[in-house]
Amino acid sequence: MLGESDPALSHLALIGQSLFGQEVYTNLRKQGHKVVGVFTVPDKDGKADPLAVAAEKDGTPVFKFPRWRVKGKPISEVVDTYKAVGAELNVLPFCSQFIPMNVIDHPKHGSIIYHPSLLPKHRGASAINWTLIEGDKKAGFSIFWADDGLDTGPILLQKECAVEPSDTVDTLYNRFLFPEGINSMVEAVQLIADGKAPRIPQPEEGASYEGIQKKSNAKVNMAQPAEVIHNWIRGHDKVPGAWAVLDGQPVTLYGSSLLSSPVPAGQPLEVEGASQPGLITSSGLVLFGSDGKALQVKSLQFEDGKMIPAAKYFSSGDTTSIELTEEEKKMAEEIRVIWKGILSNVPVIEDTTDFFKSGAASMDVVRLIEEIKPKCADVQLQNEDVYMATSFHDFIQMFVRRLRGEDQEEELVINYVSATKDINNMTLKMPYQCFINGKFEDAENGKTYDTVNPTDGSVICKVSFASVADVDRAVAAAKEAFETGPWGKMNPRDRGRLLYKLADLMEEHQEELATIEAIDSGAVYTLALKTHVGMSIQTFRYFAGWCDKIQGTTIPINQARPNRNLTFTKKEPLGVCAIVIPWNYPLMMLAWKSAACLAAGNTLVLKPAQVTPLTALKFAELTVKAGIPKGVINIIPGSGGLVGQRLSDHPDIRKLGFTGSTPIGKQIMKSCAVSNLKKVSLELGGKSPLIIFSDCDMDKAVRMGMSSVFFNKGENCIAAGRLFVEESIHDEFIARVVEEIKKMKIGDPLDRSTDHGPQNHKAHLDKLVEYCDIGVKEGATLVYGGKQVDRPGYFMEPTVFTDVEDHMFIAKEESFGPVMVVSRFKDGDVDGVLSRANDTEFGLASGVFTRDINKAMYVSERLEAGTVFVNTYNKTDVAAPFGGFKQSGFGKDLGEEALHEYLRTKAVTVEY
Repeated sequence: MLGESDPALSHLALIGQSLFGQEVYTNLRKQGHKVVGVFTVPDKDGKADPLAVAAEKDGTPVFKFPRWRVKGKPISEVVDTYKAVGAELNVLPFCSQFIPMNVIDHPKHGSIIYHPSLLPKHRGASAINWTLIEGDKKAGFSIFWADDGLDTGPILLQKECAVEPSDTVDTLYNRFLFPEGINSMVEAVQLIADGKAPRIPQPEEGASYEGIQKKSNAKVNMAQPAEVIHNWIRGHDKVPGAWAVLDGQPVTLYGSSLLSSPVPAGQPLEVEGASQPGLITSSGLVLFGSDGKALQVKSLQFEDGKMIPAAKYFSSGDTTSIELTEEEKKMAEEIRVIWKGILSNVPVIEDTTDFFKSGAASMDVVRLIEEIKPKCADVQLQNEDVYMATSFHDFIQMFVRRLRGEDQEEELVINYVSATKDINNMTLKMPYQCFINGKFEDAENGKTYDTVNPTDGSVICKVSFASVADVDRAVAAAKEAFETGPWGKMNPRDRGRLLYKLADLMEEHQEELATIEAIDSGAVYTLALKTHVGMSIQTFRYFAGWCDKIQGTTIPINQARPNRNLTFTKKEPLGVCAIVIPWNYPLMMLAWKSAACLAAGNTLVLKPAQVTPLTALKFAELTVKAGIPKGVINIIPGSGGLVGQRLSDHPDIRKLGFTGSTPIGKQIMKSCAVSNLKKVSLELGGKSPLIIFSDCDMDKAVRMGMSSVFFNKGENCIAAGRLFVEESIHDEFIARVVEEIKKMKIGDPLDRSTDHGPQNHKAHLDKLVEYCDIGVKEGATLVYGGKQVDRPGYFMEPTVFTDVEDHMFIAKEESFGPVMVVSRFKDGDVDGVLSRANDTEFGLASGVFTRDINKAMYVSERLEAGTVFVNTYNKTDVAAPFGGFKQSGFGKDLGEEALHEYLRTKAVTVEY
């Protein structure tokens, strides 16, 4: 409600109609403004306009004039009735009638009108349509002072939004123009009440006026770029409908989207005026612009009014009629009565009666659906269902099939009962069962275990504890999917399209995924959103683009005359791959390995870390929505000793990718060798050195040095396990680090202001406390931290040790936590510090900070690590290969090199 200092207008007249008008009316009253009269359209088919319904309910005077003027002249009785209410301001939220100027100018404050464009552009009645048709990058609305021109009055206020590539008239209206328009109409009235409403003259520069489009001039010009065609189609969707001539007949096109992924295979279709034939694919009709780029159309409507999914163009007449049961016949007769009520001009509703040819309009479609809904709540109809089954017979056939569930794909059944939480402003639904062959199911032995929220130690839910038998079933499913399923036969571009779709779904559900990462692994939500989930999405998009670019080579060989020879190589998928991932980045580690594995054409069985299974299982749900065939991806939660060991031993697995500790990596490598000599890639432990020279940028070195240790609570495989700081800047560096640590906020990872969340699980926290105790006992100086934070949950203080000598335990062993281990080195002793930095069996990552480029290159060449960061840290990218040296493992994740980990090379020699 208005505050005491906010004046309200006491004499408003609302002139208009629709739900938009109703909402403006309701919100004006909520803000304390008094509406003295509502002027709207007459009832239609016995139904009052929504604005009239709301006003009559409140007791506000309502006037329903069919028109305000005749032959261009105002109707005096209508104008006199209007003047009698004594309005001080006319508000026109949406009005389809022509209002005379002696009504517009009559009130003390005049009249304000809502228009859905950024005036002066797109004056006229089809402004939203033309915003899309012309490919505007910005949409918006204007509230202006009415005058005697065509949308030319002075501007009171304007608001704008970006136009998304997938926007339609409906999405623009529902997302921005409707809700923000309502708020802004109320805001405009308040500005007038406050005496602060501007009158900004409209410039003529950039002005345009477009009339209402007709069907006759809505034909698509196919000799244009794909984006222009897309804009034309979506700008005419649904009225009047853009059309083209397909295979010799006019067809209206609905549901356009630009194709960003490779064009899938399909059946050619002649398109008049196009540079090349269209393609009917499993997803719709693909059209090509003059620039060679593509767009996709979802639905088609023929001249007889029948609408079909574009994907069914060549099979639309193949459906066989089904016999109805007695109960279904009764339902059909009830629906026939509803049709008769709507089509009152039709004497009898025959099976051949066409809904639209009998005079039905778009509002009748809504009415039909709403009247059927109470009769059968089990069937959820959409407007498009009516357009796609226009005769009574076809409509009943569609309805009964929907009732029986025959036209639905087999739905993924997920039991969320024990894994649903209202948290982080959302209802989080988490799968918790094994995911095998496209289905979620309990472990064969029925065993479960608790997965715990490290923020407070509470149980999130129980998760299936897989057995050896579950692993065997998953491997069998993956093998069948590879050898006989559609995945192995799929065109690489189609495979890439599915991975692009999966990435899009991950992006659509990114807040859910990030929330699960936060509660299951302790990741700070903002970091989870950007890195854990954000980089996972990028990884799938990157490798989706590689699917159709995996190539062999031709090789010149010595020819044994007189024969001629051709030798070429082929890159082939390996088959069933196993992936075992750690708990520090549950989703990102899944993405790093799975995306390359799938892009190469393999199938997989993945074991998430026992303590963080939930994002992997949510990911499995999204793979089904993306259309990944069953058996291609299988997720098996459980213990490493049971599930991981069986994957290492299984004779049908041809490759195992592992990220985790070095001791476990050695055991896996041994088992893979003994079983069937599996291909192996290992990303193992690290003790990454970071060398900070005195000529560094100190501000950056402090900031990045802290990030190198404390990023993701130190649970980071490439974390700087040991910092070497040149003696002359050592004390200043430590002092500044401690000063910054004191500013860090430790707390709930879902709190957007938190810098440092809980460690992943209790056992790990205990190891970190023990690690710090050893450091103190060996004589290192504990400058800060070293203890568990005194609060519920598994929180560890950010910790700093100095005076760390090379023989000490903390100088040699990885903490995998927020523990900065600092040693000093003598000024100028470059080779000496290099020797100390390389004196480790690990070689995952390293870093150097210096302004001297020669020194930086000298050091980077001599550091024995798979990644060297210079004047930065933690800067990984999906296109850059990632992996270690020495006992940090072998093989690469990310980049083109990662694909080769999941491919085999076959050489073929042909004599001809």
